[in-house]
Parts: sequence; structure tokens; C-alpha cells
Amino acid sequence: MQRATVHLKPGHVRPVWAGHPWIFAQGIDRVEGTAQEGDEVLVVDPRKNALGVGFYAPKSPIAVRMASRDPRQTFDEAFFADRVARAQRLRTALGLPSEVTDGYRVVHAEGDGLPGLIVDRFGDDLVAQWLAPGILRFRAPIEKALLAVTGAKRVLDRSPHAPALTEPLRFIERGIRYELPPEVSQKTGYYFDQRPLRERIERLAAGRRVFDGHTFVGAGAFAAARGGATEVLAVDASAPALEAAKAIAAANGFTESVRFEKNDVRKVLAREENQEAFDLVILDPPPYAPKRSDRMSALDGYAKLAELGAGALASSGFLVLSTCSAAVGLDDLQRSIAIGAAKAGKKATIVGREFQGADHPVPAAFPEGLYLRTLMAMVERDTRLDEDAS
Repeated sequence: MQRATVHLKPGHVRPVWAGHPWIFAQGIDRVEGTAQEGDEVLVVDPRKNALGVGFYAPKSPIAVRMASRDPRQTFDEAFFADRVARAQRLRTALGLPSEVTDGYRVVHAEGDGLPGLIVDRFGDDLVAQWLAPGILRFRAPIEKALLAVTGAKRVLDRSPHAPALTEPLRFIERGIRYELPPEVSQKTGYYFDQRPLRERIERLAAGRRVFDGHTFVGAGAFAAARGGATEVLAVDASAPALEAAKAIAAANGFTESVRFEKNDVRKVLAREENQEAFDLVILDPPPYAPKRSDRMSALDGYAKLAELGAGALASSGFLVLSTCSAAVGLDDLQRSIAIGAAKAGKKATIVGREFQGADHPVPAAFPEGLYLRTLMAMVERDTRLDEDAS
């Protein structure tokens, strides 16, 4: 097949040369030849030096997703078998799967050289999201490779326009057994990316009163309970997610230690009885800034959430705040915590940072790939207020 050639503009070459897997539409000078949605295209710099091969998406801001740095690369069964095997070798090196964890990310799109493809493992099931037409063309050989490499029994489709799943997903994470009913619908079904944060919460929770906001199916709350929290209040606005969480709690012996409430997290934090009632507040909201144009309103939202969280902390406690909004950086999140704590009459000191787990790898030249950012702050009463009062 004759591939069309995508010519880059001057000034847009270096990131791609360094390994950035996306070519944005504004960086393209011209397309030589005919290319349809999902076609393989050759990418060259202004001097016609080949940079690699990718999949074309003329209607998307990301016009090309790079799949190989070899301009002669053939996308055949052997190529995809190799990419999937490499992905699993990384997970094996990370200790996945194990006797206590058989739920994890198997393929993380560009991080594993399979752009536009997300695959998570839930025990014997693999759940895939086919998010780009180029990769979808190779679904059959990729699924064959996935089953061969992982030993899973089937690959389920949870792409945005795929039919809803009809059976529950079952898996183990760090010794806790989960069953997710089909109506609990978040991406592939669960947030494996926050596993490092859950491990940290478990280590921190001993003897503390814990608030777990946006708990989803309770994973953070269970980590706190197993870590020795004296009490855990887990809040979410989704009734199906909380019903699943209650069933998981019952199956794992957390019914007595975790209390669930269906409500708006902000309303619960603002209650008078919850002022300075907790020693650890965990907040992992849905993205406030799905688009860059939402950034300023998102910063206000994170600052307000941090203010409410700080207000719910005792005189010295820990606030954990996460963002998966691409437009909100680590500096933005830190500023939001500082502003929120100050408005609550407290001061915050950053004591920890977390990102998505290692089974969500990111090319070094791809800063957008580091999408999940979490800051942990020690929050204390601002002694300047006491001085002012005196």
C-alpha cells in the first residue's frame, strides 16, 4: 500500500524527533497523496527526512498518532504480537499479575507503542477501549496477541460507542476482592491508575479519622480501613457506584469500619458537624477542566474544594487532592491547595506527590501522558490568626 506523506512545518519537528507520539493539525504543512481516516502515513520534516509512521485522523486536533519510528515498518501480526509482548514484559517486571493483584493496565496506548488503545485486565477478562480508527483496523491480530500473552479468556469492548457490558467484572487488587456490576461505568470500569495512592493512604491511615471524597467503589476507603483508620466516611454522588462499594465492603469485611453516603462531596464537607472532624481528607474529583478553555474555572473549583477539605481537617491533618485534568498542572494544583487552606484559616505544606502507577507508562518526550497528578499536604492552623486575635 502506498502511504501518503505528511510534511511538518518548521518549528514542529523537534518534539516528534525526540519521541512525542502526537502530531497536531497546526503542525502540518501539507499532505502529499491521499489519506483517509485511520490510514497509515509517513511523516517527514521540512527537509524530507523520515520521522516515522503513524495513523491519520484528519478531523482530529491530533492529526497523526505515531506508531513506529521506522519508516519502513509493516503493521502485521508479528508487529502487534511484539508490542503486546513487550507491554506484558514490563508488567511482569513490575510484579503484575501476582497472587494478590490480578487487576492492572495491560496496554497504555502511546506508553506501550499502541496509540489509541487502552486495555485493562480484570482477572480472566480483558477490557479494551479502541479510541482511534487507525488502531481499530488491527483489532483482530491485537486481540489474538493479548489473549496469547496474558492467558486471559476473552477481550471485552468498552469503547465509547460499544454496547454496554452485561456481566460483572471480577478481580483482586492488593488482596481486596472486587466485583463491578455492568452499570458501574467509568472508562474500562475501574481506576487502576490510583493504586500507588491507595498504598500510601493505607500506610498513613493508622489511628486517623478519614474522609474519602469521590470514593467511586470505595477503593481508597478500603485502603484506609485496612491501614487502621479509626473511622472512614466514603462519599460519592453515584448510587450504582455506592451500591457496588457496599457489596465489596461486605465481601471483604469492611462493613463495620467504612460508612458510605450518597451526596455531593462539597455539601458533606461543609456541614457544621464535619468541621475539623477528620485527620485525613482524600479528594479525587472528576476532571474540572476537560478542555484548556476550562482551566481558570477549574482552578477556582480546586481551590474551593481544597478550602472545604482543609476546613474539615483537625488542627493538624493531611489533605490529599488529585486532578486528571490535562489543563491543570502540578503548580496549579499546589496553588489551589495554598489558596484553599488560607481561606480556611490554615496553612498547607506539601509532603508528597503521586502520579499514575507504573503500569501506565509515559514516553519521556510526552508530557501530556503524565495526566494524573496528586499532592498530599500537611494542613495546620495558621498561627498568624492566633497572633491577630491576641
